[in-house]
Amino acid sequence: LQSGAGFVPTGVGSVCFASAEGGAFDRVREEARGLLGEAEFTQDSYGYSWVVCRQSEQGVAGLVNDLHAVNTSLQDGGFGPQLLCSLIDFRDSEGRPLAIVYLYKRGTFYPFAPIPGQREKRDNALELQMRALLADDLPVEEDLGRWFPLWDAPGL
Repeated sequence: LQSGAGFVPTGVGSVCFASAEGGAFDRVREEARGLLGEAEFTQDSYGYSWVVCRQSEQGVAGLVNDLHAVNTSLQDGGFGPQLLCSLIDFRDSEGRPLAIVYLYKRGTFYPFAPIPGQREKRDNALELQMRALLADDLPVEEDLGRWFPLWDAPGL
């Protein structure tokens, strides 16, 4: 993404899941905090929960490992059906945000590019450009109807 389009990682990634409560989820939350240290738990305006992980901007591999650990903890804790997606945030020199989104249940990726300052508008041309760049390296979600907007994603 950096050499092909000028997008660099921000060091922020997150896991989105349908909200869960109770003792089992509290144990998963504590396990995630133990694995990740400063994991942040938030909820968006749509009622979905997020675990936010932070690494250095150069630490994409570490961030991917952290997100995988969160997914595994949720899955092992019985919350696999609630897992929706994981994403890693990028920005270009103009400050445009971009996320590479992993759809947990489908095992595919897609780009999401919200337009800054314009509530619930996305840059479709940029998303299609990123799809072309990613296609050789990742299994890209072919069904554009599954390229769900993540308007309240932390870090975007």
